[in-house]
Amino acid sequence: MALTAEKSTVETRTSDAVPAGRRSRAGAEAARYGVLRRLGAALKHDMVVNLQAIAMMAEVLNAKLERGTPAPAELQTSITKLNRLAREAVANCLKVASWIEPGEDEGVRLADGVDECLALLASNFNFRGFVVTKEVPDSAFQVSRVVLRNLLIASLITLTDAAAGPCEVHVKAEVVAGFAEISVRISPRQDEFEGLPYEASYRQLEWSDVQALALAESVELVRSHDQIVIRMPRAIATAPLQIAPI
Repeated sequence: MALTAEKSTVETRTSDAVPAGRRSRAGAEAARYGVLRRLGAALKHDMVVNLQAIAMMAEVLNAKLERGTPAPAELQTSITKLNRLAREAVANCLKVASWIEPGEDEGVRLADGVDECLALLASNFNFRGFVVTKEVPDSAFQVSRVVLRNLLIASLITLTDAAAGPCEVHVKAEVVAGFAEISVRISPRQDEFEGLPYEASYRQLEWSDVQALALAESVELVRSHDQIVIRMPRAIATAPLQIAPI
């Protein structure tokens, strides 16, 4: 018993010795890792889809060669298509890689950033019976792409993880007093739809994950039982290539 008590005291003192800032950063990093793990299947799909097209095109070209040497014009057309598909695959892989290891933070139009997040979760939500609607103005207002991705994706996954069943998910974004306000609200579906059994590939995300990310990025959050509201400032260009010459 004495040994157990002593061990508990040591552990408590060690925890107390960790600075609050370090614990906060650790919480944010754990949340980012959780978001990436939950996005793993979607990111993998987006990365290989163009590569599959290249493989199919190569098989078609190989079949033509086995039947005999195709006409030069036909061969040139096939090579051109392969080249185009290869370039698209490289561009797509770089896009996927930016979710895993973002480069210098850049601004993105609010509507485009929301679309990127919803597109990545579309297949998963469809499978689980979540119907997504959005209300986003076509505005030139820009926000940080990295911050929007982390917080919007985390909010969407957190609310749908906590849902008792298939829901309607409404995403609304607007510019208010120089800030972007993005709300994510869920409500039960009104039809008789029954979702397929679903088990997350990694742990469920929780409100504490969203809070940790918001704290790390100095973003305001408001939450009710069925809604999360994110308030983000306008993105300010810092990289030389993002600053337009006067």
